[in-house]
Amino acid sequence: MRYKMIVAYDGTEFHGWQTQNRPDLHSLRTVQETMEKAVMKVMRHPITIIGASRTDSGVHARGQVATFASTNDIPPEKLLMGINSWLPDDVQVKKIEITTDRFNPINDCTSKGYRYSLAHGCSNPLRKPMFDRRYLAHTAYELDVSAMQTAASHFLGEHDFAGFTKLNHGRESTIRTIDGCTVTETEDWRIAIHVSGSGFLWNMVRIVAGTLLEVGRGYTSPDSIPELIASCDRKRAGKTLPPEGLSLEWVSFD
Repeated sequence: MRYKMIVAYDGTEFHGWQTQNRPDLHSLRTVQETMEKAVMKVMRHPITIIGASRTDSGVHARGQVATFASTNDIPPEKLLMGINSWLPDDVQVKKIEITTDRFNPINDCTSKGYRYSLAHGCSNPLRKPMFDRRYLAHTAYELDVSAMQTAASHFLGEHDFAGFTKLNHGRESTIRTIDGCTVTETEDWRIAIHVSGSGFLWNMVRIVAGTLLEVGRGYTSPDSIPELIASCDRKRAGKTLPPEGLSLEWVSFD
């Protein structure tokens, strides 16, 4: 029996999604390993969980999709209650359903949606995040949201995003397609950057957000984005913004 789960987690205390094997070293806390331990408590046999996205250390998720197989046949509603009873407070399974034995959340994924949340104008200390500081990055600059919206539209389509990832990214191709890229004001001095596409490079969304921040502060022109992307030069893109502002919102499949 193969089960498909929608998982939410607060990434603050995790070293990312993927289990990290460190022989002879202290084990790092990851979402995948934490979930596997909880599921094994219910299923009573070893299992391996596969997630659609390998979120980095400190990155959150509201709509991660994961799957595992078991020889036990437990109704999804009972399995949902059982797994959540063994999970810590910063991880929650939102939904479980039975899927086909061919389903693979990595290979079958057609698009993913990320949100980067940012507080700006924080040279005024009263604007700095307080109760939501674990889920919101901040900058001292007051940002021009209209300019950021114009710049965001230039990221749409298929491009070589070699300048928007780490130099040691380990991917054969840096060509990716962005289906959506928008900047919206959610409330006073709060911005949400939504980016969606079929796949992303290491730190790509956080670098796109960092580049849009540079546009918002007037350091980079919105109309220079196409040339900046075409240069494939990491030094010309914005800085990698911190992980606490990033959340995997949803994963879509055909």
